[in-house]
Amino acid sequence: MTTYSIGKAAKASGCKVQTIRYYEQIGLVPEPFRTEGNQRYYRQEEVDRIGFIRHARALGFSLAAIKEILTLADMPDHSCKEADAIAKAQITTIEQRIAQLEALKMELTRMVEHCSGGKVANCRVIQVLADHRLCAGQHHDRVD
Repeated sequence: MTTYSIGKAAKASGCKVQTIRYYEQIGLVPEPFRTEGNQRYYRQEEVDRIGFIRHARALGFSLAAIKEILTLADMPDHSCKEADAIAKAQITTIEQRIAQLEALKMELTRMVEHCSGGKVANCRVIQVLADHRLCAGQHHDRVD
């Protein structure tokens, strides 16, 4: 049976060591085998699970959604309707983010187009950033 130290598990899964430890703390990854020297050693299935989580995070899934999906993955005979619903909810979230980003892009474009390129004292970009009401009366929340 192949085992991986935490450093090798991190490299194999594409995650950072601190991230793996965090996933253990919140219960996404089971506690690995530990040596007498208290070193963590992961089996291939645990490394695969870490890679699964990394891929799901790259697709924008929340940790809560990933936990639900992992629970479903552990029940191979269960219907996949719940996993589909989680994925559809993620699509909706992505569509909302895209709409927010498009609005932000339009706002920034408008700011830049109205900048005369003169002195900072008359810079439209700085004026709008100082008072968001100058930009078409709209306020946009930050998109993370």
